[in-house]
Amino acid sequence: MDYAITPPDQTIATELRHKIDRKTKPLGALGRLEPLALQIGLVQQTLTPELRQPHIVVFAGDHGAARAGVSAYPQDVTWQMVENFLAGGAAINVFSRQMGLGLTVVDAGVNHDFGKRAGLIDAKIGPGTANYLEQPAMSAEQRDAAVQRGREVAHALADNGCNCVGFGEMGIGNTASASLLTHCLVGAERGADLYTVTGRGTGLDDAGLIHKRALLKQALERGDRPADPLAVLAEYGGFEIAMMAGAMLGAAERRMLVLIDGFIVTSALLVAHAIDPNVLPYCVFAHRSQEPGHRVQLDHLLAEPLMSLDLRLGEGTGAALAWPLVQAAVSFLNEMASFESAGVSDQG
Repeated sequence: MDYAITPPDQTIATELRHKIDRKTKPLGALGRLEPLALQIGLVQQTLTPELRQPHIVVFAGDHGAARAGVSAYPQDVTWQMVENFLAGGAAINVFSRQMGLGLTVVDAGVNHDFGKRAGLIDAKIGPGTANYLEQPAMSAEQRDAAVQRGREVAHALADNGCNCVGFGEMGIGNTASASLLTHCLVGAERGADLYTVTGRGTGLDDAGLIHKRALLKQALERGDRPADPLAVLAEYGGFEIAMMAGAMLGAAERRMLVLIDGFIVTSALLVAHAIDPNVLPYCVFAHRSQEPGHRVQLDHLLAEPLMSLDLRLGEGTGAALAWPLVQAAVSFLNEMASFESAGVSDQG
């Protein structure tokens, strides 16, 4: 799979930095908003960026290993939560409404028939992945179909005028899948040993966490640690994770700003980044999750998140909560006076 991702041209960077530095403030006084404004200007290749039709896309899928006890919740919660999204009652619905964000749910592979519904894209690859404790989670054909479908979802958003998209997920058992992907793609030698990157997910107690770690060790003994990122994705991924990886690559192809949520979404980015590192300059990291593996992922990607709120919900909630900071970065760049325009004396 080839992607036409071009890293942002740095030619405009000097002008952007000058514009940021000449605002009526001490140098660097707006902290993390300043490099964020620079990044957005580079992504859009303009001194006056615009945020158009921002959208959150939540990808949902079931995992065959969930029935083995890698989660505190039963698998049926996946489809029940999708119904909650469609009814407008989940946290991501509340935050999206508050922030004025569009919201779409994608059925990447939920073990449930939703029928044709407003706000739902039927991209189902199958009724959940296979149990990776016994066999690869998906075939190469299923994996490639999921990645391509995610790419198409991102392209469709761009065609409709969206230039900023945040990703979320829903899938009981997907923190376990994310742990395996992180271990394989980052490597124990870089701090991603399986014990470290396997957390409590939806709230496992101590005994449940011990059981989860034992199951994931069993999965690794079966499938090993493939060198190719697409092979790792087929062995241990979920349809929703594969689709997110494709959507991230597709969004970067269309020069969209990509808001990265927590641990599971970042596991999809690890796959996308291993396929094409040029995706990274388009990514804004919303927050640092409470999941221990998320810090390992962020360190591997040399990423500094905008917030640290001890979130561990998923659904794209962190991406939605970070949206006002993205807006603030663009607003100060476009609207704040310069020393010259305001007639304010500069230092020294």
